[in-house]
Amino acid sequence: MVTQPTDPTLVTTATTGQRVLFVCVRNGGKSQMAAGLMRHAAEQQGLAVQVFSAGTEAGMKLNAQSVESLAEVGVDISTARTHQLTDDDVRAADLVVVLGGEARVEPVGGTPVEVWETDEPATRGIEGMERMRLVRDDISRRVEDLLDRFQRAA
Repeated sequence: MVTQPTDPTLVTTATTGQRVLFVCVRNGGKSQMAAGLMRHAAEQQGLAVQVFSAGTEAGMKLNAQSVESLAEVGVDISTARTHQLTDDDVRAADLVVVLGGEARVEPVGGTPVEVWETDEPATRGIEGMERMRLVRDDISRRVEDLLDRFQRAA
């Protein structure tokens, strides 16, 4: 039996479909952004995707600039909560996407793990909201590519 994660950001756009788990270290920024962008894009396209996120060392709150940058493009993650990653979360997913190079996730029960080496504008001296917009746009492109892969595989 597959146990569904208890993450409150779980959103089902249909009764069946791909289950995607986005993971970063704190679950306050990139993984929450990816989940929000995936949820929004899937809903807009009428696709069956279950989306949730977690952190390998989950923090206590969302990154305010992450929330603000998504609000600028009509995606609201302001009520999302951080969630500590568990083996059950990994096992319940059809795909785990790790954002950035810091978080490490071991496959559980055959669940594939994909790593997205996301843009990090801070390495180029870009900070604040400008940084967050670039991160958002990079993640958004990757989310769209993933949804396209799901559609081609269906």
